Amino acid sequence: MTAVDPEGAGAEHRPLLLGMLLAYGVLWIWLAIDPVNRRDWFLENLLVLILLPILLLTVRRCAFSLASYCLIAGFLVLHAVGAHYTYSEVPLGFWLKDQLALSRNPFDRIAHFAYGALLVYPIHEVLVRRAKVTGLWACGLPVCVVLAQSGFFEVLEAIVAVIVSPELGSIYLGTQGDEWDAQHDMGVAFMGAVVVMAGVCAWPRVRRQGLEPDMPAR
Repeated sequence: MTAVDPEGAGAEHRPLLLGMLLAYGVLWIWLAIDPVNRRDWFLENLLVLILLPILLLTVRRCAFSLASYCLIAGFLVLHAVGAHYTYSEVPLGFWLKDQLALSRNPFDRIAHFAYGALLVYPIHEVLVRRAKVTGLWACGLPVCVVLAQSGFFEVLEAIVAVIVSPELGSIYLGTQGDEWDAQHDMGVAFMGAVVVMAGVCAWPRVRRQGLEPDMPAR
């Protein structure tokens, strides 16, 4: 079993959520003013421009917990930075490449790992609260959803790149010469989801054991 707030974020959290939304909006606008590649920035933000309004419109009917909203906001910030620079040209990634003697800018791998690590818990919440998933299914199914979403988005990105802007394909997809880039991205997203869900599903048991008084020796 896992501990999930059955009601989601309450009215007492509304000022904080509004503050997070405002801060993200300011950051998004600032990063949208002069991106490295305007057309790539537009392609990167297509799904955000679709999914974020859906998230806002369903906030009353299907509210996530405060923790989930923070995790979603963290990924959106990471994505906004990647979209501004293009994922293969983020300065932090070049710094890590130099420090760790890597062959490529690793920021896109970090972002995909974060996709799995930061979004698997909100998915877990939806499955537990709305679909009433319990037991091992509540631990394993969110990871499967992340993996399925990763594969779907990789295919969708390739289709969008071909239809909307074929000449931007390699920049938008951020392959950096790796023909297995899509599979590697899916793999790190899967790893992030597994790590987080392992912790989420183990936490109630660890907490319960910590609260149990020590049995006297016989």
